[in-house]
Amino acid sequence: MNEKNPAEYDHELNADFWNQRWKSGQTGWDIGYASPPIISFMMQYPDKKASILIPGCGNAYEAEKLAAMGFSDITLIDISEELVLRLREKFINTPQIKVMNGDFFRHQGRYDLVLEQTFFCAQVIERRQEYVSQIAALLNDGGMLAGVLFGVDFGKDGPPFGGNADTYRTLFGTYFNIKKLEPCYNSIPARAGSELFILFEKK
Repeated sequence: MNEKNPAEYDHELNADFWNQRWKSGQTGWDIGYASPPIISFMMQYPDKKASILIPGCGNAYEAEKLAAMGFSDITLIDISEELVLRLREKFINTPQIKVMNGDFFRHQGRYDLVLEQTFFCAQVIERRQEYVSQIAALLNDGGMLAGVLFGVDFGKDGPPFGGNADTYRTLFGTYFNIKKLEPCYNSIPARAGSELFILFEKK
């Protein structure tokens, strides 16, 4: 089977594509629990009332953990209606978590913090600049983007799509002050050595 050029995914990485992945159980990105690097960071994050966005949230283990930690304003957005239906049922009694079905690139809102985990790597290369500018537009002044990015080239067309620190520094540097961009010390074993922890502050 021939690999596809990333540009060929433009018309496929849409709601239908992701709905099918969730319906068929093709969710290899799902580790089954909250990402350790994100939770370690949030344990030190002081403002429990901060407005938090988790785009491309998947099963939202991070949101579940954050709610238990006392964070009170968490918004999830995912393009898959199939997934969102599951999440709304899951969090029906968790009012501090709002679940939205929609396209991140068209989403409007204002947040103090955006958490990134396996969403950026699911976007075709051609949309990365759009991702960066949209994150900046959604963040309040001085707001932060935190989480993990893959720091490896997967040697194939994605998803997931990889990258490296130099590329990310250039890509994000126009809109963000790079506070941290370093190898993760607490990745899950399957991703050890392949993840970068990021903390970017909106300029």
